[in-house]
Amino acid sequence: MLTSRSMPEQTMVPVLAYADVEEAVEALCDAFGFVVRWRAGGHRAQLATGPGAAVAVAQGQRPVDPGGDHVMVRVEDVDGHCDRARAHGATVVSEPADMPYGERQYTVRDFSGRTWVFSQTIADVAPEDWGGVSGPALATTPGN
Repeated sequence: MLTSRSMPEQTMVPVLAYADVEEAVEALCDAFGFVVRWRAGGHRAQLATGPGAAVAVAQGQRPVDPGGDHVMVRVEDVDGHCDRARAHGATVVSEPADMPYGERQYTVRDFSGRTWVFSQTIADVAPEDWGGVSGPALATTPGN
């Protein structure tokens, strides 16, 4: 699997919605010792904890997932994965598409209505190249 500065190396990444992302980042970093990897405006931030990471997003930010919470999973072949999910009854909400931050992603709802985003790294893109701002945790990531 390729690596990218904009995506943590872990395979499964929780994406958690908050009414105020800036407040959430401050509280999570203060209370739990998380460190900012990158920020994108006031609507999204990726936080590191050891080798893991989570993403804080603004509630209702994505029209395909008004609640905001979802699980992101990194895969090696997003198109093949999408075909498999569709063949097994998952509802594809958005087809695989290339994103400016170096990922190819699709969104799907499972049998229970839970939203999942599957992501394949296609390029190593610095957050500054797509409008983000690198944080202290990203500076300590190998290869940066």
